[in-house]
Amino acid sequence: MTRPAVAGGAIRSLWKAPAILQIHVILSLVGILSGLVVLYRLLFGGDSGAWTALFLITTILTSLSGFPLPPFGFDPPRAVGVLSLVLLLGAVVAYYAFHLEGVWRLIYVGCAVAALYLNVFVLVAQGFLKVPFLHGLAPTGSEPPFVATQAVVLVIFIVLGALAAVRFHPGTEARA
Repeated sequence: MTRPAVAGGAIRSLWKAPAILQIHVILSLVGILSGLVVLYRLLFGGDSGAWTALFLITTILTSLSGFPLPPFGFDPPRAVGVLSLVLLLGAVVAYYAFHLEGVWRLIYVGCAVAALYLNVFVLVAQGFLKVPFLHGLAPTGSEPPFVATQAVVLVIFIVLGALAAVRFHPGTEARA
């Protein structure tokens, strides 16, 4: 039995990539995974202090480490990076400076969920670029499968973000 080309090819190409790209990808994946844990805790309660720190640090480093990657110049990936950094600044200030008091709770939730969404948006885009099966469905990134996937991801994050804004109340368990 042969392995699908998707699994081996994408991973092999990552290990042949420059070190800064490898670090960028690893930071991104850790940021997404820790961000999903934080989002779960926003929705269903529980302490997420260490997970929040891990999410914010790795996502900030993901955005920063994307700037020295080619091609150079201000392009859409760098625009996403700048937007992500602005959102992350809002999340950091709301969480660490204002301790989620008052409106800062909502600012934190909105900024954190939006920053996580941007990371997942890029993950989906990279999937369609790098995974042969997905690339075959949308070679230019403008075909219906790509657009539909990104639309579904966006709707999921809007719904989860709205639910998190309603349910998350620091110091108490989220309402079920």
